[in-house]
Amino acid sequence: MKILVTGGAGFIGSNFIYYMQKAHPDYSLVCLDKLTYAGNLETLEEALKNPLFKFVKGDIADREFVFSLFEEEKFDIVVNFAAESHVDRSIENPGVFLTTNILGTQTLMDAARATGVKRYHQVSTDEVYGDLPLDRPDLFFTETTPIHTSSPYSASKASADLLVQAYHRTFGLPITISRCSNNYGPYHFPEKLIPLMIANALNDKPLPVYGQGLNVRDWLYVEDHCRAIDMIIHNGRVGEVYNIGGHNEKANIDVVKTIIKALGKSEDLITYVTDRAGHDMRYAIDPTKIHDELGWLPTTTFDEGIQKTIDWYLNNRAWWEKIISGEYQNYYEKMYGNR
Repeated sequence: MKILVTGGAGFIGSNFIYYMQKAHPDYSLVCLDKLTYAGNLETLEEALKNPLFKFVKGDIADREFVFSLFEEEKFDIVVNFAAESHVDRSIENPGVFLTTNILGTQTLMDAARATGVKRYHQVSTDEVYGDLPLDRPDLFFTETTPIHTSSPYSASKASADLLVQAYHRTFGLPITISRCSNNYGPYHFPEKLIPLMIANALNDKPLPVYGQGLNVRDWLYVEDHCRAIDMIIHNGRVGEVYNIGGHNEKANIDVVKTIIKALGKSEDLITYVTDRAGHDMRYAIDPTKIHDELGWLPTTTFDEGIQKTIDWYLNNRAWWEKIISGEYQNYYEKMYGNR
């Protein structure tokens, strides 16, 4: 079995590669990544030691390049993690998100059709559903919840989802889609909430919290997400959407205070900043469908997962300090510049 993992030098994609190397040691894995600011080849240093793993630098929206790669490799499965994903950046520059997240998805599916890929899996987000009110804890996103986007990022992901479903209906492309809640864990890029708070707290820097920090997210440990995708690409029904959620709802301010307490720091570091435009209040996923059909449930509680994550950042300071300094972007040239 040969699997293409796009965006595999990013947070969830890299964790998926490591998960699959353990779960399916006989599989060949190819990582395609453009290595934009959020892609870090150094994250894949251990994976690169595996003879069944190959890294390819490229843009999923580059049709000639993508088609050439698909013709050469003859993939069985494509798992598309590649996306611009930071909401704040999408507000600043929406066009980049539309190019990568929509046109890049189209290019991958066209190449998949042309080369007989057996399964195309689109990794999406619960943000396509918009948000839920804080005063209705009984409400959850299901696969039939109407799409109602709030940011250019979520709109681009929703557009891609609709395109993926259209390719299945129009062309018969064997697709699946997963929509997950907020992930956390090792290799999370330091601009995101949890790693940013850990890094800043360790350096006694201010901890910027939007508004009053009351926005609620359903936190999912990244390894649980990887296991769910593994189940979907092997046993999920073609054409279906599967929600992947952790039932670990936490207000942002509570997450920040948990990190502060674990690191023995002062809550005086918390700095409340002007809220993000169109900031969704609450995300919460009902994972009944994937549980009933595939037997998946998260196995990591938030208390367990956040401690594992904090420990990882404490033990891997060099990784995130290189990112903060910008030095990590030189790693590709160091590895491949003279080849």
